[in-house]
Amino acid sequence: MKKSDKNKAERTKQFIIEKAAPIFNKKGIAGTSLSDLTEATGLTKGSIYGNFKDKDEVAVCVFQYNVDNLISYLARAIDKENTSIGKLLAIPRAYRKLYNTMIAYGGCPILNTAAEADDTHQVLCRMTVDAIETMKKTIYKLVETGKQSKELHHTTDTNKIAEVIICLIEGGSLLSKTTGKKTYMMNSLDQIEALIKSVSLKN
Repeated sequence: MKKSDKNKAERTKQFIIEKAAPIFNKKGIAGTSLSDLTEATGLTKGSIYGNFKDKDEVAVCVFQYNVDNLISYLARAIDKENTSIGKLLAIPRAYRKLYNTMIAYGGCPILNTAAEADDTHQVLCRMTVDAIETMKKTIYKLVETGKQSKELHHTTDTNKIAEVIICLIEGGSLLSKTTGKKTYMMNSLDQIEALIKSVSLKN
């Protein structure tokens, strides 16, 4: 394959992923049909399956695309801050800014995929676990750095803080999306901020 042809194929594949991403996030794997993909992309069935083996492969690529976007968004918010406390507080602040877009997009892609793939899709189930662990490691590292720099109490349970933050984010996201009430997410983010401040030595 010529380099120009390869680049065109890669662009087409990326185009399909980007157009399919919100569909899979809203409808799930089972609920997304081939006609949904052809309608969203304007491509034929042959064009789609010329770039992907099957719908499962599209779903896997779409999930990775959605997770990469979310992780990158959070990383940019965190990197703008200079202190561990600031970096930790950047997480709930980032979700506040992201909330309306995330709900319109169908909710948190990690939560949505985890709920559907838990007992039905081994590859995506493993990928959701990896995504959660990536988020946990980021928070864990920030808390540990804060303890070392004496921004946070040295007795702070790092693992517990990281897990509770993730639970509040995902739980608030689920309930807000399900009920249509923004308060579930906003109250969860309030609790995250209160939790972070409660272990801070800067109070």
